[in-house]
Amino acid sequence: MPTILIHISNEDPILGEVENLPNPNDQMIQVKNPRRRDGKDLHYLQANVTEVIWPLNRVAFIEIIPGENDEQIIGFVRE
Repeated sequence: MPTILIHISNEDPILGEVENLPNPNDQMIQVKNPRRRDGKDLHYLQANVTEVIWPLNRVAFIEIIPGENDEQIIGFVRE
């Protein structure tokens, strides 16, 4: 399950997990365990909320956070 950082227009970034990354033709994104980047709860969500659906037209961009199982990319190093 990929972890992503969602940058919503005029909001602080939101960290969460998604089942699948959105396709170019998707209109919504469903995020599990939404939280602030520092792990704190989002002040505008109820305490027991575990999933949120946001319209993609409010999303500026999405960062994909590499997981522990992802391969490490090794580039060329000049010494």
